[in-house]
Amino acid sequence: MQIKDVTNYIEQLAPLSYAEDFDNVGLLIGNYTTEVTGVLVTLDTLEETVDEAIANNCNLIVSFHPIVFSGLKKINGNNYVERVVLKAIQHNIAIYATHTALDNVNNGVSAKMGEVLGLENMNSRSFLKKESLKN
Repeated sequence: MQIKDVTNYIEQLAPLSYAEDFDNVGLLIGNYTTEVTGVLVTLDTLEETVDEAIANNCNLIVSFHPIVFSGLKKINGNNYVERVVLKAIQHNIAIYATHTALDNVNNGVSAKMGEVLGLENMNSRSFLKKESLKN
């Protein structure tokens, strides 16, 4: 199984087109054709997360929040984001983020929160968009 097989499945559940324009979702680090040795799922990709992936022979991290949110100008290890990116690349670990794509899907994070809050008329992802919250 290749990384693209895992990401294709994730994108059936949470299409990247559902992500907000400001977001950075999808395969952030790595190559789609790499064979998967294991998958680690996490909320945030921290240095400890990459260490756990290494220890458990996982070469794909599926994270809710993107480790690279805006462009990196340098990758020399001066902050945790740069250190995570460096370590992932050095150990051939791919990182995939779902963030607002998973938030905005009809049965995703925001829908679950709406369900818990008892909201009604949640049969369309439009209830999640900012425009619908203005009134």
